[in-house]
Amino acid sequence: MSKDKLRQEFLQQRQALERDIWQSKSQKICQRIQALPWFIEALTILAYIPHQQEPDLSGLFQTYNTCKKWGLPRTQGQVLVWHRFWPGQALQLRPDRYGILTPPADFPVILAAEVDLILVPCVAVDRRGYRLGYGGGFYDRMLAEPAWQSVKTLGIVFDSACVEILPTQAWDIPLNGYCSDQETAILTP
Repeated sequence: MSKDKLRQEFLQQRQALERDIWQSKSQKICQRIQALPWFIEALTILAYIPHQQEPDLSGLFQTYNTCKKWGLPRTQGQVLVWHRFWPGQALQLRPDRYGILTPPADFPVILAAEVDLILVPCVAVDRRGYRLGYGGGFYDRMLAEPAWQSVKTLGIVFDSACVEILPTQAWDIPLNGYCSDQETAILTP
């Protein structure tokens, strides 16, 4: 099956989740993330604001708002620019061209050298760490850059979108691991 058809299928499945089930699964993911040494040791973490019913990580922002430095992405042309985010600033976020809530351009920028962990949103992920995103290639382009290659990446996904093998292309960059509401897998240290 093509990536486009798979993407459509997984997005429909995710958006069909009832709100209470979505929240419960999101809370389980947050609990799993909190238990990971990668998360415990990380000082600067890049994350996202949920879009199209992605797993909600806001519980992490609220709980760890004083001991972790958080970053959110903003698209600038074909690249992701990461900005410092404080949970109390959620009202300052604005939808970008894709409808994703992003920080304003004047929020402080976070560089790759400062980052310990990236919580990567996934439409689906396979057991090898390859992710299916929305098709824009933003994360693959970023992770292919030398400055980002040593940063740990953890795909965030609901268990129903964890599959054995996804179709891949030469430019796809596998993640170091993934976390769902049912399992956590660290694939590369």
